[in-house]
Amino acid sequence: MAQEVRRGCRARIRPLADPHSGKPPLPAPRCPTSGRGSCESSPWGESPARGRLLRRVCACASPPARPGRGARGRHSCPVLGLRCRRACAQPRAVARRAALGSYPDPGLRPRRREGLHRTMEDYVEDELFLLYALYGKSGKMPVKDERGDLDVSKVVKPVQATLSSLKMLDVGKWPIFSLCSEAELQLVRQACVFGSASNELLYTTVNDEIFVLGTNCCGCLGLGDVQSTIEPRRLDSLSGKKIACLSYGSGPHIVLATTEGEVFTWGHNAYSQLGNGTTNAGLVPYHISTNLSNKQVIEVACGSYHSLVLTSDGEVFAWGYNNSGQVGSGSTANQPIPRRVTGCLQSKVVVNIACGQMCSMAVVNTGEVFVWGYNGNGQLGLGSSGNQPTPCRVAALQGIRVQRVACGYAHTLVLTDEGQVYAWGANSYGQLGTGNKSNQSYPTPVVVEKDRIIEIAACHSAHTSAAKTQGGHVYMWGQCRGQSVTLPHLTHFSSTDDVFACFATPAVTWRLLSVEPDDHLTVAESLKREFDNPNTADLKFLVDGKYIYVHKVLLKIRCEHFRSSLEDNEDDIVEMSEFSYPVYRAFLEYLYTDSISLSPEEAVGLLDLATFYRENRLKKLCQQTIKQGICEENAIALLSAAVKYEAQDLEEFCFRFCINHLTVVTQTSGFAEMDHDLLKNFISKASRVGAFKN
Repeated sequence: MAQEVRRGCRARIRPLADPHSGKPPLPAPRCPTSGRGSCESSPWGESPARGRLLRRVCACASPPARPGRGARGRHSCPVLGLRCRRACAQPRAVARRAALGSYPDPGLRPRRREGLHRTMEDYVEDELFLLYALYGKSGKMPVKDERGDLDVSKVVKPVQATLSSLKMLDVGKWPIFSLCSEAELQLVRQACVFGSASNELLYTTVNDEIFVLGTNCCGCLGLGDVQSTIEPRRLDSLSGKKIACLSYGSGPHIVLATTEGEVFTWGHNAYSQLGNGTTNAGLVPYHISTNLSNKQVIEVACGSYHSLVLTSDGEVFAWGYNNSGQVGSGSTANQPIPRRVTGCLQSKVVVNIACGQMCSMAVVNTGEVFVWGYNGNGQLGLGSSGNQPTPCRVAALQGIRVQRVACGYAHTLVLTDEGQVYAWGANSYGQLGTGNKSNQSYPTPVVVEKDRIIEIAACHSAHTSAAKTQGGHVYMWGQCRGQSVTLPHLTHFSSTDDVFACFATPAVTWRLLSVEPDDHLTVAESLKREFDNPNTADLKFLVDGKYIYVHKVLLKIRCEHFRSSLEDNEDDIVEMSEFSYPVYRAFLEYLYTDSISLSPEEAVGLLDLATFYRENRLKKLCQQTIKQGICEENAIALLSAAVKYEAQDLEEFCFRFCINHLTVVTQTSGFAEMDHDLLKNFISKASRVGAFKN
């Protein structure tokens, strides 16, 4: 029932005026609980502090405000370094701290392990805790109205997902995948997490279908609208297309290349970064054919607001935002359509490209590195801080053959053919791995370990760096959950993707993540597969007229009883009449799988068998299963079975259950038919714990 509405309630529910258009606010939404405009019993929980509406967080999709000191809680535009007029009334950290005092059970608060010592479970708990802090105990998640503000008049139930589903696949290390069901996760083949807060997701399935979900800022999901979705929606406009590579910008905007070499773009387009000749937002994927119609694109890269593609013949095309020369055209005018990057690259064959926030990089087949664009932090590696409007070779790498280049927000990494890493650019978080926080305008070697480096990783939206050695060790350095790691740190991960899932801010993927199905069977999986297989079995049990096919050697290894009974037994068929077919089959299956799959009622018979064969572990599993099926009607019967089969843990559990439900239990037929000695012991024990006191 709705709580009484109090006058003067602090948690007033009211809309916020649009700070960009200046349009008057929409009519105040009504509280779904009371129908009133202000209510202390809001859908966000009991705390009035959680009844506040949140404005949209800055995504820099609109023109920034004039330079100057912004209001508390506002965000800086990543392009111009200015304060954005779009403010956040209650930032995530503030919301989290505000909710600590009203969390229902202090024992359920997330563990606060910090930095490199935190586990994936810690980060998932943080996300779940934040959901509780914002949405309250109702378990309902708010949706947005047509302006993007939270609309409390409409609520939807969040998709349920357990931590076990997150561990099913590697993609589960990104919290947004908790919105997918286990069945959906099993189908994932490729995935990309993107967005300014890692709140957008695109993935492909084993059937080559493309699905998206998330906040859909600027239509970056390509669904034809700007409505957010917490359920995966199929991207029908790319039906039948197979993704070869994908990249994203800060708007965000998406650039995707198919296996056939076609390029599709959609999303934010204020700076023509979609390459379609306009500045209109792209709500659906658009095929970019201008100057690329006869080209096969094999690699794509995005800066914050500009795009690069690499063709199969080694040519680079660029378009989009060009205030610092990042398009490489020689000017600072924005480029609305793809234009080939020439100059020093005119006669070169490019084999790898990368983009920083506002700079571009290319590696040619001779191992040379060419750079252009913004250079305020020395991220071009030219020894200066001046911008470069056309490609320029990094002379400091003379004599060094580079294989790959990767760009962070304002720093650059390269990997040589000898497995050595060099870094330069911004270093405020230690992302260069030099042991200090001083910027470097020249390539500086990164000392990881004696083992050869085979992979480097960075992302234009983060200040984090990662590398993987030939021995499989993964190192990270730079920004790490609010901390600065200035030297390469050995992680417990096996992939550089995990570094960005757990440590980077935002937790996005630095490349298109591939999740290939693993057809390899472990020993345990192979044994489970061979249970009751007549093609490979050399022994069969006849129980209740049905055969169960097994392998003698496995029974001897797993069970002491069979080790002795089958020692000199050369029969192919063993008849069993002491136990029922379901019970004996469950026992034999347990020997193959180390688990049982019986109902609580049938588990009593298996408990009898486990006691007879002296299988103590099986006995414990049976007791755990039986506990799940206890009720007032069968409590005495289960107590009797526990005493009979000397299952002390189950006996104590059943006794406590009977005491807690004593009035109902004593009126059942089981209690009336209770064995005299058992009844005597039950009454004596119950009196000792004070069950009969008034």
